[in-house]
Amino acid sequence: MIARMWHGVTRAADAQAYFNYLNQTGVPDSQATPGNQGMYVLRKVEGDVAHFVLISLWDSWEAIQRFAGQDVERARYYPEDESYLLELEPTVTHYEVLHP
Repeated sequence: MIARMWHGVTRAADAQAYFNYLNQTGVPDSQATPGNQGMYVLRKVEGDVAHFVLISLWDSWEAIQRFAGQDVERARYYPEDESYLLELEPTVTHYEVLHP
């Protein structure tokens, strides 16, 4: 299994609205993609900003390509992301998921 991790930062005041937006866009798109094995949204508020980490789990690189496109290292954004995010990080990180 492969974990795909993305990080984004919003204003703390927008944290709940951005979470709601994620639940209307990226979360359902990810979960509806064949080969997706689950998704987690992590949020940490620090002062005036909120950090989001999205972790999606995939059964193969082909499944990730179905969601992300040919360049699997590139972050996937939606039209209103720019109105919430303080910057658009260009890439994601992938990890092999190991079971002890």
